[in-house]
Amino acid sequence: MTTTTTPPAAPAKARRRPVSDWWNRLSRVQQWGVLIPLVALVYLLPVLNPPLITTQPGYDFPIAMFEVSRYALVAIGLNIVVGQAGLLDLGYVGFFAIGAYVMALFTSPDSSLAKLPFLVVLPIAMVVTMIFGVILGTPTLRLRGDYLAIVTLGFGEIVRLLADNIDPLRGNRGFQGVGHPPGSKADGSPLFNNTDGIPWYWLCVTIIIVILFVVGNLERSRVGRAWVAIRDDEDAAEIMGVPTFKFKIWAFVGGAAVGGLSGALYAGQLGFVNNQKFDVVTSMLFLAAVILGGAGNKVGVLLGAIVVAYVPLRFQAIAEYKYLIFGLALIILMIFRPQGLLGARQRLLAYGRQAYQRLLGKGEQVSSDGSLASDNAGEKA
Repeated sequence: MTTTTTPPAAPAKARRRPVSDWWNRLSRVQQWGVLIPLVALVYLLPVLNPPLITTQPGYDFPIAMFEVSRYALVAIGLNIVVGQAGLLDLGYVGFFAIGAYVMALFTSPDSSLAKLPFLVVLPIAMVVTMIFGVILGTPTLRLRGDYLAIVTLGFGEIVRLLADNIDPLRGNRGFQGVGHPPGSKADGSPLFNNTDGIPWYWLCVTIIIVILFVVGNLERSRVGRAWVAIRDDEDAAEIMGVPTFKFKIWAFVGGAAVGGLSGALYAGQLGFVNNQKFDVVTSMLFLAAVILGGAGNKVGVLLGAIVVAYVPLRFQAIAEYKYLIFGLALIILMIFRPQGLLGARQRLLAYGRQAYQRLLGKGEQVSSDGSLASDNAGEKA
């Protein structure tokens, strides 16, 4: 009597995102245990000056790290508008410029306004840019798509032209001696100065961590879910009862606040502000960081900001071709990975994720756009 044996079933196709699956299975305490050493390493980067990633001798490495962190902060703010709420903002540099000018007007000796401490002006810069966010958003956020992009692009240019034509803003002459945070070294020299980028980098990274914590909680809140609904389908969200206009204003205001904060930090570190620093090209670089990294993904936009800010400083020989390189990179990305290097992934809220894992013994299915959807289709095939 012969017996036939059924060949063992082929093993299931390995998941394509083992790192993300591993991370989401960790408890909150375990995640913090991984993050704390990583954050410590990030803080130590300008001190260690690793040979493989250093920008010297062509560019001071601590200053380069501050530039990267500044772009990262800008990308986080722009990601609220573009990535979370799905509003195409081409004039984000306008908010960045407003924050820088507020810092200059209240701290520079060239200004006739009362002089205030740097740390006092930081929240003032955020409040002023939030007000401008409401002023811009109220009449324009009823527009969509290309129309909204054109209006926001015009806003960025209006801010620059006003700085050029309004005499108190000093046009091309600008403001010198912009204020900096308090503190001094052992020899009595200021701790925060234009030549030492380490304190500025530490300050900016600390602010980034705080902003990431706030934005992460917003994403998991009702506000974040409303932004995602608006981004995916604004008409459907409105039919389901989401007050879309109100939440779009909130997104604009939140993004403007972070943009103004980053502009104020930039003005303080540079010590000089004029109208030549806030052109359309700079705004396009901000947007490129978000699109390149992955709109809607906080880690993705940080990665995009690192690429956009670090690569020209690291490779000085190709710095003048950076716009061509980033343009080609974005074209290739749109063809092969339209959601960016790290696309947005919609997951359950924290408690819902835990309940899902307990019921089914596995992580929840990821909902996303582009290649993630095709990945799931490939796994089923």
